[in-house]
Amino acid sequence: MAKLLIIDDEKSIRKTLREILEYEKYEVEEAADGAEGLAMIQKSKYDVVLCDIKMPKMDGMEVLEKAMQTAADTPIVMISGHGTIETAVEAVKKGAFDFIAKPLDLNRLLVTVRNAMDKASLVTETKVLKKKVNKTFDMIGASKAIVQIQEMIERVAPTDARVLITGGNGSGKELVARWLHEKSNRAASPLIEVNCAAIPSELIESELFGHEKGAFTSAVSQRKGKFEQAEGGTIFLDEIGDMSLSAQAKVLRALQENKITRVGGEKEIKVNVRVVAATNKDLQKEIASGHFREDLYHRLSVILIHVPSLNERREDIPLLAEHFMKIICEDHGMPLKTLSKEAIKELQKINWTGNIRELRNVIERLIILCDKVITDKDVVAYVNPK
Repeated sequence: MAKLLIIDDEKSIRKTLREILEYEKYEVEEAADGAEGLAMIQKSKYDVVLCDIKMPKMDGMEVLEKAMQTAADTPIVMISGHGTIETAVEAVKKGAFDFIAKPLDLNRLLVTVRNAMDKASLVTETKVLKKKVNKTFDMIGASKAIVQIQEMIERVAPTDARVLITGGNGSGKELVARWLHEKSNRAASPLIEVNCAAIPSELIESELFGHEKGAFTSAVSQRKGKFEQAEGGTIFLDEIGDMSLSAQAKVLRALQENKITRVGGEKEIKVNVRVVAATNKDLQKEIASGHFREDLYHRLSVILIHVPSLNERREDIPLLAEHFMKIICEDHGMPLKTLSKEAIKELQKINWTGNIRELRNVIERLIILCDKVITDKDVVAYVNPK
């Protein structure tokens, strides 16, 4: 049941609001002045607060300001019999969810309370999702190679230097790119990811630079490309070694001039993006065979970060396994399972051709198929099932 707080010095107003809100199945508490109300907000969690403005001891505006410091996620609806547009604007600027003038329109009040609760639910849900995302993208490991990558990210991220990340499939190149963005001055703007290997060569230019209406048969409307979508932020060109030579030429021009032209268009569009690229290929060999432009390579590789394979950092397997155990059990709603010391040693013997991604899949398989304590025999039986 949702819990609401009414802060008003008029007993009759509190009584009327309580009766209406309790009829609507809300749990209601009352405070007779601002100081009492603020103390209750600081002590308990409320889904919505209804707060009068003109009150003894502490007025509603002061309650609002101080409540925003300790309970910023709690929606506060200000109510007043002396309301003006200026007062309403000031209240909203200070963080109020809404402002309602007396005499109260009860229908509007109930709608406002419901809307405030919806907003609070969205804020909570967003925090949960962000927490999940952050857990998913933790950089786990204490090996020398991982510590060096973390130090490199700390040093490079605040700059706008282009970064080329190399490493095998599933080794964590996307994770490095994400942290470069999160720790940069562009973190508030978008990180736009493009998997160059997954987009057909005839569509890659439209995907990156957008197209004008009628540029080709299926171009029924104008469309912004990934470079424009990443404006002010970062564009991550994953598996750039698979990009066609014609697209490489246009990317090179975009990097040289900070301008792009949509497919089928003539207008040059200025773009402000940081470019981070990644590949599992040896680009020097690709250059030698004529499949990758050397000038583009030098534009992209201002900073080079190599992500080692899991086989090169086996000492990190216990930490990674424990991390995956926690988040996978949580995602499946299962009690936490554990790996025996012998099971960990068995995991460290495996040839991890799929790197971190493969390890995660194996841990999920073991969690689903095994008992509370996963043994070395379980690892042998289920890692490479025949």
